[in-house]
Amino acid sequence: MALNVAIQMDHIRSVDIDADSTFVLALEAQARGHALYHYLPGQLSFEDGRVTARAERMNVQRKQGDHFTLGAPETIDLADVDVVLLRQDPPFDMAYITTTHLLEQVHPKTLVVNNPCEVRNAPEKLFVARFPDLMPPTLISSDRDSILAFRARHKDIILKPLYGNGGAGVFHVSPEDENLNALLEMFTEMYREPLIAQAYLPDVRQGDKRIILIDGEPAGAINRVPEEGEARANMHAGAEPMQASLTDREREICAAIGPELKARGLIFVGIDVIGGYLTEINVTSPTGIQEINRFDGVSLEAQVWDAIEAKL
Repeated sequence: MALNVAIQMDHIRSVDIDADSTFVLALEAQARGHALYHYLPGQLSFEDGRVTARAERMNVQRKQGDHFTLGAPETIDLADVDVVLLRQDPPFDMAYITTTHLLEQVHPKTLVVNNPCEVRNAPEKLFVARFPDLMPPTLISSDRDSILAFRARHKDIILKPLYGNGGAGVFHVSPEDENLNALLEMFTEMYREPLIAQAYLPDVRQGDKRIILIDGEPAGAINRVPEEGEARANMHAGAEPMQASLTDREREICAAIGPELKARGLIFVGIDVIGGYLTEINVTSPTGIQEINRFDGVSLEAQVWDAIEAKL
């Protein structure tokens, strides 16, 4: 079937064609004969009961420096397209949340991937709290005394913003570190939201595993090993991706959360696992497809589109 596909994303010119998951999703859609439309979150509008986007027809190719062409801008009614890929990167702020409310007006008649209502209701570091038995010791709070008491109990902790991404603002606070009070002052000035504190998992030195689930089923994984002297295992922070398979514990985690993801219409999800503990469930704009493809000789983007087309 030939579909009309609108992709809500950061501008296509900014993507790394050798790493970006949205890019290969677009390539696969185009190869299947689907028509692509590109628009930015700020080009979404609601008027007279209609959700529209100021969009451009898009063609993509894997050619460095010449990876896309865009047509003339046109206003499209999202009720008239078949699929919207919700793929802009966080921050998961009020602007992001507003787009989920607007897209909810057309879903599910127009299939939005991932389900915008559930994207809004399942922020990565909060949704994981539904599975406390799978998590490391975790505190979500703005209360300074509670954070200090958590540190006193667990000694070695990670402190990070609740709605951050890509490793930004993540701090390892070791038992001898004297900067916790200063960090709390800084976070208070920068964020109105609570912070998240977690017991430090030494196994992160062996890697933070990103597992891709497609319609609730595990499809592949990579291990992200942090640089020497770096506490963060995000590829944005320089972590090295390495080939990985799933352990029995990780399969248990996937089996525990998979049915919930499927029921919520969260078709393309990336979870993070360190030392057998689930730390995040990424539903906004998960990455990792291209790295897994290269290591395992698979095409996860094809599996994602198979799942999308099955929904239609």
